[in-house]
Amino acid sequence: MEYELLAPVGDFRSLRSAIEAGADAVYFGLKEFNMRDAARNFSLRGLRKIRKICGKVKMYLTLNVVVYDSELKKLERIVKKAKDYVDAIVCWDMAVIELCRRYNVPFHVSTQASVSNVAAAKFYKKLGARRIVLARELNLKQIKKISKVVGVECFCHGAMCVAVSGRCFMSQYTYGSSANRGKCAQLCRRSWKIFDDDGKELRLENSRVMSAKDLCALPFVDKMKKAGVVAFKIEGRNRSPEYVSVVTSVYRKALDRKLSRSEILEGVGNLKRVYNRGFSAGFFFGTPTADDFSWSENGEQSERKEFIGKVYKYWPRIGVCSVRMNTGRVKVGDEVYLISDLVGCIRAVVKSIEFEGNRVGGAKKGEEVGIAFGDEVTGDILQVTGLKGCEVYLIKKK
Repeated sequence: MEYELLAPVGDFRSLRSAIEAGADAVYFGLKEFNMRDAARNFSLRGLRKIRKICGKVKMYLTLNVVVYDSELKKLERIVKKAKDYVDAIVCWDMAVIELCRRYNVPFHVSTQASVSNVAAAKFYKKLGARRIVLARELNLKQIKKISKVVGVECFCHGAMCVAVSGRCFMSQYTYGSSANRGKCAQLCRRSWKIFDDDGKELRLENSRVMSAKDLCALPFVDKMKKAGVVAFKIEGRNRSPEYVSVVTSVYRKALDRKLSRSEILEGVGNLKRVYNRGFSAGFFFGTPTADDFSWSENGEQSERKEFIGKVYKYWPRIGVCSVRMNTGRVKVGDEVYLISDLVGCIRAVVKSIEFEGNRVGGAKKGEEVGIAFGDEVTGDILQVTGLKGCEVYLIKKK
């Protein structure tokens, strides 16, 4: 059985990171009509470039927001243009589904449709859906029943919405910014106080009463496989290139073979390095409890990155970069991220530093230094693009 790993991409850096980390497919939005409006997203004109970068990696375009009459002509233009480049469109509005049918574009039904039973799955399959991204409130037993009807896709990692499949109106009510149009202000992530009608404050053990922990299915990926899940989806089109790189690489290993207990623990440790709000099993084993809500204000990741400079020359034959230090400090033995639109995200160790022809132990703001990185800075992509233009970020323990 072949399983598909879908990675989220919000810009070209994330796109490169996903591909280099082993994604089978990427899903992305355009600057309109997608549920992650705050992500940088892509333009319609950029589809050709994305297709070229992806090669054999599949491209799924998300057109999964509420659509109004005034937008139908623009939407039709997008579907007609996307037909030549994407492998499928992820949608749920019947207007989008009808356009996909009209122009013979494969489509997957979005989780926004909240498909949670066999009858609904059969309905969308009859319409021509190749796959259904199931409602997030289903357990493994329910998923298994639906998987016998149609190919199913489930989220395996990333942010969980307190409104489950995004049907929240808090942002719209408070700011006129609709979550169902990809403009969620994430009020649920804040710390809250609760008062009764008499003005008495309710004592809360955790004031983040609506901020759900992130989903992490790594410990039970094999159970998802047995339940009939064929596509494993990572949430995070608003998140960083290093998040996409780390999470994709961890789940790549889990889909390729059965992991040992120690490998699962190591994988969870790696997942904790990048942004997260703590981890939960979601609804896969039953209804979440109070333990599935986050205590975190700024994330619980064990590492953070700090911009220090930029590569302006690269000599691939000797593996040395010329780095202009814009701020901060770096020393031999430090770990860094090298990030750009061309290479995505590379984690590397500083092996040596030269300043004005001499070996030194470190470099600081204002200096131009030669830095040699470890064996991590290898691969076909660097033979084509090199590291010139990469931003350099120092990795710090939080």
